[in-house]
Amino acid sequence: MSLPRQPGVPHPRLPLPEGQLEDLAAFQQWLSDAIPMVSGLGISEMTRQGDSLIWQLALGPNLNDKGTGFGGALTAQTTLQGWCWVTLWLRERGIARDVVVAEARQRFLAPVTSDYRLVCTPAVSEGPTQLANKLAERGKGRIALTQQLYCGETLCLEANGSYAVLSER
Repeated sequence: MSLPRQPGVPHPRLPLPEGQLEDLAAFQQWLSDAIPMVSGLGISEMTRQGDSLIWQLALGPNLNDKGTGFGGALTAQTTLQGWCWVTLWLRERGIARDVVVAEARQRFLAPVTSDYRLVCTPAVSEGPTQLANKLAERGKGRIALTQQLYCGETLCLEANGSYAVLSER
C-alpha cells in the first residue's frame, strides 16, 4: 500500500522494462498508485493486440442514476486510456517522458448497460511512425487516438483525443 498522493508532488515513474514485454498488471498497479481515481474505475483487464490497447471494465463502479454508464466516468476512462496508450508505446521504446492530453471529445451513441470493453487505436495508421519522427526531430510530438467502447457488439461511445509527448525536462 502506497502513501496518499500529495498535490504538486509528482509520483515516481515506473522503471522502464529492460528488454522484455511490459507487465501490464504491474503497470496497472502503478497507475492506480499514481492516479488514485484509477482504482475505482472498474478496469478488470488490460491487454495489447498490435496497435490496440484493450481494457475490460465493470459497469458497477461507473453507474449513473439511471442504472447505465455515467458519462463522466466513461469520458475519464477514454482520456486515461489514450494517455496509457502513449505512455506504453514510449515505454516499449525505452523512452521515459511526460504525456499530457491536449484535446479530447466524445460522442455517446447508445447507453452502456453491461460490462464493456474499451479499445484504443491510433486515429491513422501512420500515427505511431509520425510520432516517432517528431520525437527524433524535435524531441516532442503529438498523436491522435480513437477510443471505442463496446457493450457486446454494440458501439456505445466513440472518443477522439490528441496526446502530446513533452520535451525532456
